[in-house]
Amino acid sequence: MVVVLERVRKEMEFEGLPEGCIANILSGTTPIDACRLSLVSKLFRSAADSDAVWESFLPADYGSIISQFPNYPSKKALYLALSDRPVIVDNGRKSFQLEKKSGKKCCMLSARALTITWGDTEEYWGWTTNAHSRFPEVAELKNVCWLEIRGALNTLTLSPNTQYAAYIVFKTINARGLANRPVELAVDFLGDHGSTKIVCLDPRVQSSRNNRVAGLQRPNVRSDGWLEIEMGEFFNTTLEDEVEMSVMEVRGGNWKSGLVVEGIELRPKYEN
Repeated sequence: MVVVLERVRKEMEFEGLPEGCIANILSGTTPIDACRLSLVSKLFRSAADSDAVWESFLPADYGSIISQFPNYPSKKALYLALSDRPVIVDNGRKSFQLEKKSGKKCCMLSARALTITWGDTEEYWGWTTNAHSRFPEVAELKNVCWLEIRGALNTLTLSPNTQYAAYIVFKTINARGLANRPVELAVDFLGDHGSTKIVCLDPRVQSSRNNRVAGLQRPNVRSDGWLEIEMGEFFNTTLEDEVEMSVMEVRGGNWKSGLVVEGIELRPKYEN
């Protein structure tokens, strides 16, 4: 009973504050906190739904990102739209989305934004549409013995003071040459050594003591139906830098095919 009375007393104290003051307080929280606090009272709900609060959750450069889209009825509606689905930008070369619970930026480089060795040689790689992709084109591996995919992104594109992880996003269609070949994934800051890991890209492989990929990390199925595997992580500061990512299998000498690449996604990572 004492706890309930104390809660009522505190709520009455806040009820005496102007709505603008409450909105200012809520602006210093997170989107998920603002939604929870909107349940406290009608005054809190009005303040929590205000443009002042939700504009503080939007990235500073959101205006340039959504310049080609119609106006939304409120900043909250805009925030929810940006967190519900990715926005395709840079002429189909990137996608942008907000993480709903935090407002942190997520970015995916499309296959067209990546540097793929022999990617423009029709004999080795093809470019095609995929009904399940967010991008106009995906890259389909026809046949190579030298698999090398690289991507780079200016860190100002991402949210500052945030731990990020990079993921290669792909599918396999009648894949060949990947089942018993370890693939090297790397994430580096320009000029600095970052992290490197060895993985298996073929989700169909059954581990055994005799194969070369026993015990290696395998891809996971995403909610959109594509596969992904973490390439590495890094902490994005407030300073401008460039993060470089790579997928490499160049040592085996065997021919590989059946890999369909959608892109490389960077999104916030949290401790489990």
